[in-house]
Amino acid sequence: MALRNIAIIAHVDHGKTTLVDELLKQSGAFRENQRVAERAMDSNELEQERGITILAKATSVEWKGTRINIVDTPGHADFGGEVERILSMVDGAVLLVDAAEGPMPQTKFVVGKALKVGLKPIVAINKIDRPDARHDEVLDEIFDLFANLDANEEQLDFPVLYGSGRDGWMAKEPDGPTTDGLAPLFDLVLEHVPEPATAPGPFRMIGTILEANPFLGRIITGRIASGTLKPNQAVKVLTHDGALKETGRISKILGFRGLERQPIDSAEAGDIVAIAGLSDGTVADTFCDPSVSEPLEAQPIDPPTVTMSFIVNDSPLAGTEGDKVTSRVIRDRLFKEAEGNVALKIEEAEDKDSFYVSGRGELQLAVLIETMRREGFELAVSRPRVVMHHDEAGQLMEPIEEVVIDVDEEFAGTVVQKMSERKGDMIELRPSGGGRQRLVFHAPTRGLIGYQSELLTDTRGTAIMNRLFHEYAPHRGPIGGRVQGVLISNDNGEAAAYALFNLEDRGPMVIEAGEKVYQGMIIGIHTRDNDLEVNVLKGKKLTNVRASGKDEAVKLTPPIRMTLERALSWIQDDELVEVTPKTIRLRKLYLDSHERKRFEKSAKAG
Repeated sequence: MALRNIAIIAHVDHGKTTLVDELLKQSGAFRENQRVAERAMDSNELEQERGITILAKATSVEWKGTRINIVDTPGHADFGGEVERILSMVDGAVLLVDAAEGPMPQTKFVVGKALKVGLKPIVAINKIDRPDARHDEVLDEIFDLFANLDANEEQLDFPVLYGSGRDGWMAKEPDGPTTDGLAPLFDLVLEHVPEPATAPGPFRMIGTILEANPFLGRIITGRIASGTLKPNQAVKVLTHDGALKETGRISKILGFRGLERQPIDSAEAGDIVAIAGLSDGTVADTFCDPSVSEPLEAQPIDPPTVTMSFIVNDSPLAGTEGDKVTSRVIRDRLFKEAEGNVALKIEEAEDKDSFYVSGRGELQLAVLIETMRREGFELAVSRPRVVMHHDEAGQLMEPIEEVVIDVDEEFAGTVVQKMSERKGDMIELRPSGGGRQRLVFHAPTRGLIGYQSELLTDTRGTAIMNRLFHEYAPHRGPIGGRVQGVLISNDNGEAAAYALFNLEDRGPMVIEAGEKVYQGMIIGIHTRDNDLEVNVLKGKKLTNVRASGKDEAVKLTPPIRMTLERALSWIQDDELVEVTPKTIRLRKLYLDSHERKRFEKSAKAG
């Protein structure tokens, strides 16, 4: 059967996974009466909650006697490690762009990678039915983007379709026809995307996606570069530098058929398959016939820009809510994660009770922490720190990001002021339609940590911010941090409503009455810039003498609830976020007040 391998690439929320749903339906991958979840490719629980794709996944459809393997890629740059690997599996790409928003930073990120490996994209302008659609301007912006990314003549001569993924149609003209469904897109893929390039020689394949299966063990997905593969065939695994990692036999070959994976008897060069039976082979390794000695070349992966400490939870409440609390189980889980996620880097600290986890951004690390807490882990994590390095001349270099903020015109001045305080340089300011402006900055990563929630407050929730790693540049000097201090509990016990009520004029709380607290735990935000130890356990003294005034029930102001991402970006260097399956707590690094004072003195002296 003829083959085509394509990736669908788009910015977050431009309708990529919804389009894949429609492609599967219209190609007959589902039975007429089959119940299918919406956004079927977002199978992970966190993906469904957040409405974003985190893990790359493959599926396949049949159209006019040709099997089309489709890879759904993440749209967020924090998960760019997935994208870089996936593009080596495909020969073409469908670039999906929102008809109103136009190409966004993540689009630029993935398209740049796709053009570099020589793919010739098909452009699909989606959501053409939006009232604020401006498809002609968006098409000009896409062309400018391709030109800026050094696309060659063939890549600049891209075909364009217009349509609505949700309504399940694409056409060569913005106004239809809508009756053909997605047939124009299928036909264009067959016509425009080349057949998979194969090389002569025995079986070779590079691993691109790794997952664990309770029945089959490790499953590696990749595209066969040359030769054929059959079950029980002997293979060996080579690392990227040619060293032998392991030898073994393939126990099962799984082909993608719609949303299902089915065992197949043989696989040819060019096909995307999943293989089981090997215990050590991982992403970026070459799986090959025993006669092969040279590994295939893997795509280079961008370096991590943010690091965090994952520490064994040592608070007085440790072990009360989670069952995975020791350094050994945390270590095993982190190293297992790093195997399948090449954009993560894990280092063990000297004390063996903490680990340095480096990744692309706060979101990638927050998703890892959220996944772990749902699995029953308890741990404490530090504030994200930026990974810096020195250049050859000894100058300190830090990562700079390109930040695109879409905001209502009335708030643009506030955004510019806040970004300049964070050492951001404005590159561009232009109207983006509907009384909104698009601001583009180059800003240091460390200045952006914690800015998302502040931006939403400043713009009453109307701003959209997108970030993308731009380059390493000379260090831009000190950036001001959080200006408020915190309220810290001075004892262990349960927070009393009466005590919280009396503390309200000191600042807003982050806990509720009745919550368990311990010495050194952060219970509120101080109105001033210093930290303050307070007693939250003190109840009202009751006597048998009635007060002349009637006792009213205490009415408390609702506390500020910290989400994981907000907590990570809000804390300071001497604070931690305690994460358990049920609760997110904020605490000081040193719980004892005397230890904190010693630490502050040594920090000032140092």
